[in-house]
Amino acid sequence: MKKIIAIASIFIMIGCKTTQINSKSITMNLKDLHTEPKDVQTALLFVPSENKVVSLQIAKDKQLAEHITTVPALLVCVSGSGSYGDESGRKLSLKSGDYVKIEPNIKHWVNAFEESNFLLIK
Repeated sequence: MKKIIAIASIFIMIGCKTTQINSKSITMNLKDLHTEPKDVQTALLFVPSENKVVSLQIAKDKQLAEHITTVPALLVCVSGSGSYGDESGRKLSLKSGDYVKIEPNIKHWVNAFEESNFLLIK
């Protein structure tokens, strides 16, 4: 994780565009972050507190059951499709490239409509 942060910092220092993301957005997709006509761009999505990146795979029509995280997290749909829901009433459809910021101490769950792969960053 430290190597990834170091590489991202180098890209930022050499003049690539960096964008701070608004956490109030509802549905977000990685493609929407890069609007400049540049060959290489970066966007700061999330500052992890536990320095963890977890690969998560959910089988078709299965669910990552309701649970709570004690730290902020970022869930990125890498492939497949599904949905994110939480106790605050947020219900988001997720497809490849979509991501959601998960607030701490909020019950939430993830459903897969097909075999799907996610990255969970804490």
